[in-house]
Amino acid sequence: MSSDDDTRQPSTASGNQLWGARFEGGLAPEMIPLNNSLSVDFRLWRQDIQGSRAWARAIAGAGVLDSGEAESIIAGLNRLETRLEAEVEDTAGSGGFAARYSDEDIHSLIERLLFEEAGEVAGKLHTGRSRNDQVATDLRLWGRAAADEVDGALVALCRALHGLAARSAEAIMPGYTHLQQGQPIRVAHWALAHFWAFLRDRDRIAAAAQSASILPLGSGAIAGCPFPVDREAIRKELGFRALSENSVDAVSDRDWVAEFIFAGALVGVHLSRLAEDMVLFSSREFGFLRLSDGYSTGSSLMPQKRNPDVAELARGKSARLIGNVSGILALLKGLPTGYNRDLQEEKQGLFDTVDTLMLTLPPMAGAVGTARFREDRLEAALGAELLATDLADFLVRAGVPFRRSHEAIGEIVRRAEEADVPLTELPDAVFHAVHPAFASGTGSDFRAAFSFRGSADAREVPGGTGREAVRAQLEHGLERLEGR
Repeated sequence: MSSDDDTRQPSTASGNQLWGARFEGGLAPEMIPLNNSLSVDFRLWRQDIQGSRAWARAIAGAGVLDSGEAESIIAGLNRLETRLEAEVEDTAGSGGFAARYSDEDIHSLIERLLFEEAGEVAGKLHTGRSRNDQVATDLRLWGRAAADEVDGALVALCRALHGLAARSAEAIMPGYTHLQQGQPIRVAHWALAHFWAFLRDRDRIAAAAQSASILPLGSGAIAGCPFPVDREAIRKELGFRALSENSVDAVSDRDWVAEFIFAGALVGVHLSRLAEDMVLFSSREFGFLRLSDGYSTGSSLMPQKRNPDVAELARGKSARLIGNVSGILALLKGLPTGYNRDLQEEKQGLFDTVDTLMLTLPPMAGAVGTARFREDRLEAALGAELLATDLADFLVRAGVPFRRSHEAIGEIVRRAEEADVPLTELPDAVFHAVHPAFASGTGSDFRAAFSFRGSADAREVPGGTGREAVRAQLEHGLERLEGR
């Protein structure tokens, strides 16, 4: 976005610049590509027209335009919207459309083309408005729409995870801590762990959209508008939830951009963690998960390979999303009060975050939705040591303090390792020797603890991996998903 000048008029002497009258000569040739941002901000063209229509009505209400002038400008903007829509379609995307023009930014382009559609009255549209509050408004409008788009993609991924959990409600798998087998859990419990993380991401994206929904239009370059525009009417027309409180802050506030980029980075982190599980679980060493052919690739050399590329690519994209957080914070940290041209760079990180999410989320949703778990491999992977905690719980129920029971089971596990046998194959005498509670009273039924499904089902507290607890999670998760 270019530097601002509230008195600018279209200048043929300075090409398509809208501020050239102040200067005797044009920009140095090597300055032009640095100055121009149309290739980045072209995607704000709809929002620029939308905001301009609202501004035309506002300055008409303030007496700057008569009704005929306002109608001419709005009709011209409507025609321009139709024209640009056709151009975007003809060039197979806004990138090709932007390449047709040499204007320094989208705001300059819209204003110049409006003269072609509406005539000289177009020169009145910018009265009282700065490109500082104009771009801030356009970007917030774009951010709100982008948040809805990202939320839709997150919903699709959550539905895929919920579906996988529902299909796998009875399958038992090893639960891992430190990537070491810990306790038996349901596959559904694993899938829902990722589900809840992405639901939280929806909340963060929604919060960023709320932060974006503050109207800066009417703030001018820094001091506010000198004409009595009805900012509340503008707010209602554009669908913002509140007005900016301070014109200096309004033109320079990009907190919401940082919030959106951070929320997007955390989506990337959660995608990366899901992807890492998918990579591990689909490997030959685990063999738990099979990705469908549509989300796997082969090797150009090794014909046997089946690579989980969808997961690896998603894992890689998370680094890009994290980098955008560093970029926006570094951009903002040293700026003096008011608008500064550095803020032109905030769009690239925001746009890239949304583009990267919309590139990555749909294939991950597709991969999860078509994946299947191999219950035979899950069952084969369940080691008896997963039940060590259940043995400790058995002793606790027999009246043994947990620290003593933990110590006793640790001794039994060590003896099983020394004998190179599973816990389940140790003779009763070993258990009796380690702790007398195994031999007295109810101690004779300690082998009932050797059940992977029983272990999972014993944990019926809310949020646990028991059958009913998982069923409640599935129901609550679906309610959350449908209720937003």
